[in-house]
Amino acid sequence: MRADRLVSLVLLLRQHGRLSATALARELEVSTRTVLRDIEALSLAGVPVYAERGRHGGFTLLPGFRTELTGLNHDEALALLVAGSRRGAQAFGLGSALASAMLKVVDALPESHRDTAADAAGRLLIDPETDLLSRPLFAEEVPDSVTAEILRAVFAGRKLRIHYAAVDQPPKWRTVDPIGLVTVRDRGYLLATRSGADRTYRLSRVLAAEELAEPAQRPDRVDLDRAWQERGTRFRAGGDQVAVQVRLDPARREDLVRTALAVLAEETDADGRLRLEVTFQDPRHAEWALWQLATDAEALAPEWLRTSLRDRAAAIATRYGAPPEGRPTP
Repeated sequence: MRADRLVSLVLLLRQHGRLSATALARELEVSTRTVLRDIEALSLAGVPVYAERGRHGGFTLLPGFRTELTGLNHDEALALLVAGSRRGAQAFGLGSALASAMLKVVDALPESHRDTAADAAGRLLIDPETDLLSRPLFAEEVPDSVTAEILRAVFAGRKLRIHYAAVDQPPKWRTVDPIGLVTVRDRGYLLATRSGADRTYRLSRVLAAEELAEPAQRPDRVDLDRAWQERGTRFRAGGDQVAVQVRLDPARREDLVRTALAVLAEETDADGRLRLEVTFQDPRHAEWALWQLATDAEALAPEWLRTSLRDRAAAIATRYGAPPEGRPTP
């Protein structure tokens, strides 16, 4: 729609300051002739847009120009409402703020879009609380006071003091330089540095937090996605990891890959079954993952894993090979 394009044109000029007709046409995916007609329409409507001549010229807005551009079309409103239904904000204690923002989005909609967008959003369910087998999908609980302090320190760029309970260790206080926050499957993580070394803290294990006045030692800009990938790579390379060779029914591939740390190699046998080399965090993790797949998978190596699975299967067979205690054999 032309009205939406005119709003986008003004927003582009506000964001970039000056753009040529060619650049505007590329951003809006229209012809330069259409851009020139839109510029003329904006001028006639009282929007102070004007052309600057010369090699580095283009169209720009009068300095200091501000306007209310709150109109949303149906698809834009639907995208915001659907995004607002995700539970990721809960991990950072922003649930109430998100709900308030969604009310404002709905209120800002033209009346002609309001009911249809809300109805459409109601027909999309994102991240329900249980799966098809009625298994609850638990979101970790983090006290609001903790998330509030962490958020303030992250956004203000100040050092953070946290009372953290690491696995199998008594809680203790640590002072860190916060970098950013990440949520994965309803689990929140704080990415930080401590004495210059990278650290990752699960928010549910932070028992208390305190923003300090001292500025954090951190870069001005950060690529959180890259930082998360790098830390994940280091995590998968540490610990008592084990490599396992598995022969697998192709229908169960995703079940195996979802539990493994990494897939190192994969090929298909002549009979269609898969042969993979995967890594697990430790021997207990490997045994548990293969046991879940029952006869759909066969551990080929290492030998200790085959022996462990065989002994477990033999114990189960022995248990169910005799009638329950106190009940005679029929």
